[in-house]
Amino acid sequence: MPPPLRLNAVAFISPQNHPILIRTFQKGDELKYHYVAHTSLDVIEERTNGPAKSNECYLGLLYAMDDIAAYGYITPLKVKIVLALPLTDSVVRDSEVIMTFKALHLAYYHASSNPFLRLYDTPAGVGSSRWKCFRQRVDEISRAIGGTSVPS
Repeated sequence: MPPPLRLNAVAFISPQNHPILIRTFQKGDELKYHYVAHTSLDVIEERTNGPAKSNECYLGLLYAMDDIAAYGYITPLKVKIVLALPLTDSVVRDSEVIMTFKALHLAYYHASSNPFLRLYDTPAGVGSSRWKCFRQRVDEISRAIGGTSVPS
């Protein structure tokens, strides 16, 4: 049985390409995962605006860099979700990645459906109380699929 997925980072990016939330699960690598999220935007833009447009939300493996594999997902409302997984010798099943993206999409949907939480107005990284529930859901998903320790 292959080992479970382990998330290094999750990024939610607005339709205007502004970071909504970039959550890292590796201490000391925050800047690295901001770079991963921003470089993923170019690949996402290329895949969604290319000649073969697809209605598929899952974009698959965007790229691999050093020890990280970046996967992409775009919601029907054009919110982009990027997963950074560790690059290992084990096989990563698309079904597991898709299931993770759907759980993260649902967490975002529930957070954005809250009329008191305005995700686009607050820059990423601000630790206001409005973000607490959304960040907790992302952390719970990370723990459920990979058992990684989450910084507070």
